Amino acid sequence: MEKSGPLVSVCMPAYDAGKYIADAVRSILKQTYSYWELIIVNDGSTDDTSLILKQFTDPRISVHQQENCGQCAAANKAFSLSKGRLVKFMDADDMISPGYLAAQVNCIGDREDTVASAAWGRFYNDDINTFKLNEEVIREDCQPIDWLVSSMDGKQAMMQCAIWLIPRAILQKSGLWNERLSLINDFEFIIRVVLNAREIRFAENSVLYYRSGLQNSLSSLKSQKGAQSAFDSINMGTSYMLDFEPSDRVKKVCAACFQNFVYSFYPFHKTLIKLAEHKIKELGGTTSAFPSGGYTRLLQKIIGWKNVKKIKLLLPGDLK
Repeated sequence: MEKSGPLVSVCMPAYDAGKYIADAVRSILKQTYSYWELIIVNDGSTDDTSLILKQFTDPRISVHQQENCGQCAAANKAFSLSKGRLVKFMDADDMISPGYLAAQVNCIGDREDTVASAAWGRFYNDDINTFKLNEEVIREDCQPIDWLVSSMDGKQAMMQCAIWLIPRAILQKSGLWNERLSLINDFEFIIRVVLNAREIRFAENSVLYYRSGLQNSLSSLKSQKGAQSAFDSINMGTSYMLDFEPSDRVKKVCAACFQNFVYSFYPFHKTLIKLAEHKIKELGGTTSAFPSGGYTRLLQKIIGWKNVKKIKLLLPGDLK
């Protein structure tokens, strides 16, 4: 094993990931940068995750078992077992390109106050051939608050944890995952982490393959626990940004985040919807448009987005 650079700790929580985790692990094994450790915390899986992981005998991989405590607790456990100067959190169903770690390590160099970002795109139906690179990725090196504002301006920010390589020194300042959160827990965490950095550097040759369309999104939207977590994550994340820079541009993107919450969770959870609408008003309002395309774009102009959402909820999944 070559040890010419810093040790990179990849921290991977896993819950019922038996169908996908082998792909995720293989993408780590294929890295051109070899000085890494992969710490997997099996968070009380009820499927064959443990059995699948037994096929991997590389000494750089360690697997730890715990009772189900949630993704954030499992990620924090993995971090507590890690030793690397640089840390990456990664979901058990995603994959990274072979040169991913090498490019991000090179970006950070000796800096302890700089995080590395990456390109990313989605693939669907477990078919990597459907992968499409997101063209809106911010490819410039920039200040963290500028990255956050740009990534949220006119679109929903992508905060997926595997995008980032983070010096341990920054995590020791920012703190770890908030174990009270579940749905969109990465929004609060990543904002808190990057605002403790001096700079974000883009690693051109690092590409995250983000697996999409796995969960029943409707069940997530109906869950009170999930909705409360999403609201709290947005509320905390945006408050960090406003504390850092209480400017009109930050207020604008924060209001849009709450509007996106309203668009996502309406017509469920009326109390949280009202709280989000109050936040939008406090921040000066928003012109963020209801995300639509094709026939829904035309229909929402005629009957309004709320009625469009109610109609879509009545349709079978393939027609939404």
